[in-house]
Amino acid sequence: MEFGASIFFTDYSISPPELAVALEERGFDALWAAEHSHIPTSRRTPAPGGGELAKRYYDVMDPFVTLTAAAAVTKRLKVGTGVCLVIQRDTIQTAKLVASIDQVSGGRFLFGIGGGWNQDEMEDHGTVFATRFKRMREQIEAMTEIWTKDKPEYHGEIVDFPQMMTWPKPVQKPRPPVIVGGAFPWAARRAIRYGDGWFPLAGGDRYGDPLDFLPRFRRMVEEAGRDPGSLEITVGGAPEDPDTLKRYRDLGVTRVNFPVPPAKADEVLPILDRVAKLKRQLQA
Repeated sequence: MEFGASIFFTDYSISPPELAVALEERGFDALWAAEHSHIPTSRRTPAPGGGELAKRYYDVMDPFVTLTAAAAVTKRLKVGTGVCLVIQRDTIQTAKLVASIDQVSGGRFLFGIGGGWNQDEMEDHGTVFATRFKRMREQIEAMTEIWTKDKPEYHGEIVDFPQMMTWPKPVQKPRPPVIVGGAFPWAARRAIRYGDGWFPLAGGDRYGDPLDFLPRFRRMVEEAGRDPGSLEITVGGAPEDPDTLKRYRDLGVTRVNFPVPPAKADEVLPILDRVAKLKRQLQA
């Protein structure tokens, strides 16, 4: 089971290169960067879980920029979007971004995607809230055509473009892993339909315990005619508890992610040291 760290990179956090090097030195497997383009001041959409929206949501940097900086100073560490709000992005340009970062990282990119929660934010991009998940599916189908064909074209209800030529193509074949984020069972169904993995929301009464819903997810995969081993499971917000982590591993979880705050090294590095010790315990 792989170990990763997730962060909202900001102009006051530890820098992407510094965090990436620290993770690789400690034996971590992946670095995940969050995304929000902006937060509208209308604030019509409540924060996930209620209460005030944390400052990091307003301040977060672009993940493709930060992850490229992280990839440039490492050799083994995977870099992933956790998650990329593709429904707020241009499909053709995002396909080029993904292929480009996969190229410059030498095939180390993990494409975590999600439909988002902030209706105000996505509508500023011209995205229709009610059809965002149809848009996301069509975008991934269209990007896959771009990544795998010399002269791709795609004709959907929302995403539609004629035959084109565009490079580079990704290093990973047929595409970088598309890991669909979201809650059980809705996002689980989307991951099974067009993803290479699932990044479940977990915790509390709202999202539930992965230990409860992961066996049900495996059954859903089998009922859909897919091999459960072909779909990676990435659990975010992992607890620093060896017993729970062992149970995740026994359930076939591919990787776990530990959140770190958008803070400087003196606050972040002790967290990495604790988690690295946990990883050594599980491998012993």
